[in-house]
Amino acid sequence: MTNKTIDGWRSPVLNKEMPIVRYGDFGMPLLFFPTAAADYLEYERFRLIEAIQPYIDGGLINAFSIDSINKDAWLNEQVVPEERAYRQYLYDRYVIEEVVPYIRTACQTPDIRIVTTGASFGAYHAMNEALKHPTVFSGCIAMSGCFDIRKSCDGYHDENVYFNNPIEYIPRLEDPEILDALRRSRLTIVSGQGDYEHPDNSKEMAAVLEAKGIPVNLDLWGEDIPHDWPSWNKMLQHYIPLYFA
Repeated sequence: MTNKTIDGWRSPVLNKEMPIVRYGDFGMPLLFFPTAAADYLEYERFRLIEAIQPYIDGGLINAFSIDSINKDAWLNEQVVPEERAYRQYLYDRYVIEEVVPYIRTACQTPDIRIVTTGASFGAYHAMNEALKHPTVFSGCIAMSGCFDIRKSCDGYHDENVYFNNPIEYIPRLEDPEILDALRRSRLTIVSGQGDYEHPDNSKEMAAVLEAKGIPVNLDLWGEDIPHDWPSWNKMLQHYIPLYFA
């Protein structure tokens, strides 16, 4: 295993313990968002970190992974949709106000921009953060995602849903500074077309970005590529050298 450091703190924004793991010591930062209700070590357990270890050990990337809050928010049927959306709002604040400064301190570069990545539900978070904060994040590798969070809202809608739903807020985005930053970002949406994959979700997100003049690489792999970890391992191994070399 590559050099690994586990850290964490009680998040003032979320009011809960939030761990973070760092793989490697040098390189450009890559921030992982886990799938569904998973945790910060998921990508290690499913051997994706092992798959990209040569890029970490070679100093090309410095990988960071954080916990999801989906089990407290979008996947928590014990709270009303309004509260789920509010917890997503808080998660976005946690990423920007706590995780980003931590990564920049670890990289010893106060203004370094970060690439986000994630698979399945993690792809939503990775894309949402990259699109909302393009002066912080330089790009995204979103694998097998769905980018319309309204499917988890039981028909409820408010500003916390809207401002965390890329399918909605991108078409109405008019801020020239944000649009300019997005048009200079590097965005990849990649999906298989095999078992349990839903490539139409990827096509929909790419179409929304393209309609706004935001360049995006939509990469649909074959019908032999299912919604599963071996696929995501291959996808990330393919894209890391393209993004960071």
